[in-house]
Amino acid sequence: MTQQLKTESIPNIPPALVNFDSMPDSAYIRLNVVKALYGVSSATIWRGVKAGAIPKPSKLSERCTAWNVGQVRAALAAKAV
Repeated sequence: MTQQLKTESIPNIPPALVNFDSMPDSAYIRLNVVKALYGVSSATIWRGVKAGAIPKPSKLSERCTAWNVGQVRAALAAKAV
């Protein structure tokens, strides 16, 4: 017997994650998208930034930090090799 998935049980997927492949390299993504791409926690992302395994983010404003899509793609491609 199959169960119907309830829409309430499916977490919201950020549009930036859904459209990541079609985004230009000059675009920026936030922490929740970077976490989903790497499949790790926030703390692990920041440890990776400190170690140089994940690109450093840019401060877009006082309270807004984001990663460049082109740099993240390059880092993910290097990790896959």
